[in-house]
Amino acid sequence: MNHFSCFLFVMALCVGLGNAKLFAKNGLHFKNSLDPNDNVDISCKLNGEQMGGFVYLTPGQTYDFMFHAPFVPKNKIDCFITKKLGALSKANIRAFECGSGAFDHGKQNFWDLREDGIYFSHGKETPKLEYNWS
Repeated sequence: MNHFSCFLFVMALCVGLGNAKLFAKNGLHFKNSLDPNDNVDISCKLNGEQMGGFVYLTPGQTYDFMFHAPFVPKNKIDCFITKKLGALSKANIRAFECGSGAFDHGKQNFWDLREDGIYFSHGKETPKLEYNWS
């Protein structure tokens, strides 16, 4: 086998072992499940660079961000979330992480913002508490 065939084989194997689909966009999904009138602001950075502006979610609203990860060794999306009602609460979360844009396609990360914290799942399992509000 030539080098390109080996590369394609390894790439298909890596994608096949994850929750991804070959060449599909990755997704970040945020849902505001907080009490009525409890709005949130979300601001995210991809590898330290700001991604657009703030996302503002009212209770019950969702925000879906679909993207292809860059072809760099490690991709990270960190988000700063501010909960507005009552005492100001904040959280810094690692919303997305992958080894390389070359191998990670179709990953779906679901974040559910609740009163007791921020829950995470890939969409198939029951969400688990991942972060607490500060």
